[in-house]
Amino acid sequence: MAPTARSAARWLLVIAWMAVIFAFSSQSGTGSGGLSLRITDALSGTLAWLPGAIDADTLQFLVRKGAHMAEYLVLGALVAWAWRARPGTRGAGAILWPFLITVAYAASDEFHQSFVPGRGPAVTDVLIDALGAAAGVGLVSLIRREPVDD
Repeated sequence: MAPTARSAARWLLVIAWMAVIFAFSSQSGTGSGGLSLRITDALSGTLAWLPGAIDADTLQFLVRKGAHMAEYLVLGALVAWAWRARPGTRGAGAILWPFLITVAYAASDEFHQSFVPGRGPAVTDVLIDALGAAAGVGLVSLIRREPVDD
């Protein structure tokens, strides 16, 4: 595949994943809560045998925040991967720009949620998303093993 086509394909994956995040964020508070509850129920049954297992409310909180982090870990990795397809992308910019793009999308996603019934924006969610973004961008940087120059 030609470099231009490779770069375009990578950015299409970024856009597709952003659409997935947008779709999840477009769910009403009831719909989103129902999905989290189903996952929490499945996990609580699986984890019930552990001594000192956490209560359902705490588990649901962890599921919801873990989903935020996972969504943006994937997005951060995809953006970093797409960014690196561009010629001459080395150094700190190969880490900083993908991180900033991902966090900017996280902030816009929280703003989008202010228009969804039963949902609202939360700065803490953007911070959790930023942790996921950092992990995703960092993962790509580790896999690529390219030195970071100033």
